[in-house]
Amino acid sequence: MLNLDSYTTEKRNRNTMNLDSMNSMEIAMTANKEDENVVKAVRAVIPQIADAIDMAAETLCRQGRLFYIGAGTSGRLGVLDASECPPTFGVSEELVTGIIAGGREALFHAVEGAEDSTILAKEDLKKQELTAEDMVIGLSASGRTPYVLYGLKYASSIGCKTAAIACNKDSIIGKEADIAIEPVTGPEILTGSTRLKAGTAQKMILNMISTGSMVKIGKVYENLMIDLQNTNEKLAVRTENIVMSATSSDRETARQLLKEAGGSAKLAITMFILNKSAKEAKAILKSANGSIRKSMRGTLM
Repeated sequence: MLNLDSYTTEKRNRNTMNLDSMNSMEIAMTANKEDENVVKAVRAVIPQIADAIDMAAETLCRQGRLFYIGAGTSGRLGVLDASECPPTFGVSEELVTGIIAGGREALFHAVEGAEDSTILAKEDLKKQELTAEDMVIGLSASGRTPYVLYGLKYASSIGCKTAAIACNKDSIIGKEADIAIEPVTGPEILTGSTRLKAGTAQKMILNMISTGSMVKIGKVYENLMIDLQNTNEKLAVRTENIVMSATSSDRETARQLLKEAGGSAKLAITMFILNKSAKEAKAILKSANGSIRKSMRGTLM
């Protein structure tokens, strides 16, 4: 029989023993106070997060892909973060992929036995044609989920770089990965409900890894989303605003630049800064691996 007594994510929270007697204000205030511990826990593992950002960026630079694997809440968080990368950074849907134990159905309903499988993750990763050039990040609040553990084992066996995110120290999945990220968020206000503090911590860390790695591969200029996908009216205006902000130009100029750049904010900004045609700016960006900063430095050398 599985013993969960040693997992802090499964312990009872002394501050919420009377949760069922609290009024709405007290519940909200207590949850908010407990969430303060999430920020502290994540801050304690910043060095490991930074290592994961570097590893992910190196993977993407060599044309590798990034995979998140998890079950339940952890798996859903991975799918969520991955699904936000294409519209935010203009990357393909295949570059960052979230895989949840039990597949698409598990996003909405529990799939019995999926998280306990020792072979399912391997099969799921094989379907993605995982190679040694890719990186796999395993997510598990407890740090022991078999689906994640054996997925990491398979990834390591073929030469993949790996990282593990768990909310217990010295986790089983952490020992299997190249990088162990283990923020200890403590007992939940609702015992064992790791969609709460543990889930928040995992979401924060995924935000940092995906955003940080995209910054490092040139998907950001200053603090602007220069590869944002222009797919609706709101995003069209936002794209214009990005060009205006980066170039200190008016809207009409931004629109003209974007027209010449085929809608690409990155190309429009580069054209303006370097005073080049779309064709010339595109060639310079290509030689600078898509980085506006590097394009600027290259033209000054």
